[in-house]
Amino acid sequence: MKIRYVAAGLALVASAAVQAQANYPSKNITMIVPFAAGGPTDTVARLIAQSMGKTLNQTVIVENVGGAGGTIGAARVAKADPDGYTIFLHHIGQSTAPSLYRKLSYNAIDSFEPIGLVTDVPMTFVARKDFPAKDFKELVSYVKANKAKVTYANAGVGSASHLCGMLFMSAIETELTTVPYKGTGPAMNDLLGGQVDIMCDQTTNTTSHIKGGKIKAYAATTKTRVPSLPDIPTTTEAGLPNFQVAVWHGLYAPKNTPKPVVDKLAGALQTALKDATVKQRFADLGTEPVADNRATPEALRTFLKSEIDKWSPIIKKAGVYAD
Repeated sequence: MKIRYVAAGLALVASAAVQAQANYPSKNITMIVPFAAGGPTDTVARLIAQSMGKTLNQTVIVENVGGAGGTIGAARVAKADPDGYTIFLHHIGQSTAPSLYRKLSYNAIDSFEPIGLVTDVPMTFVARKDFPAKDFKELVSYVKANKAKVTYANAGVGSASHLCGMLFMSAIETELTTVPYKGTGPAMNDLLGGQVDIMCDQTTNTTSHIKGGKIKAYAATTKTRVPSLPDIPTTTEAGLPNFQVAVWHGLYAPKNTPKPVVDKLAGALQTALKDATVKQRFADLGTEPVADNRATPEALRTFLKSEIDKWSPIIKKAGVYAD
């Protein structure tokens, strides 16, 4: 008799789970962004959250959980209920955290269910507006000759600007004096004010300052020119073909989120990336949505693994770690 009761109970639980998945989503969804409001990743998140909410017929609320290079927000999502009501938008930092941080309370791959890639944001190499070098080739020569006094600003360990700086120094085989800040805003403010010399950051953060003539732009770290900044050469054109980096963004759910729920979220993401408003706003920021075949769980899973393999030796060689 007890066996029957147990079996009946399990059947009811399974039936309820199936029903919950069929009715998903039946309430608001929270999208965690592991950085402060107003930054590049937050901007991307809010654009797709609004569009995804229309497709899902529920509000997607963006919640900023910043700190420790994005790892605090990631840890929170890793521990969240795997029901599809907590999702997570992170950038390239998801692939560098395993090498940068000695202790992580989660596994960058195994603690999440990938939903899909969102966008690749190009990086631009910029300097204070009165920096003496005329072009990128001259900048590299100047930096090598004056490495003791040239200052490179970044937004903190694990930030896009930090990673770009490490790749740049590796490419030119020259160590520079780095000045870390607690976020992109303060770093950019000091570059605008001339307190630091150079910086590499996402077009979502630099485009308006470049177009306004407030900073000097030397190169885009891409294979092809950025449509919104057509006059800026690529690093390949400027003579440094091995210096290429883009800040990709991916969407995740906690591990063991049911496949039907993940698939529904992936479908909503793909629809959002075709949204005319999203595409236009992305273009204004110097980026564009990824193609459909990259906005899938399988594509993000494969790409994340390849990015971890790419960045691990660079970070280990630089000897940069965070607790």
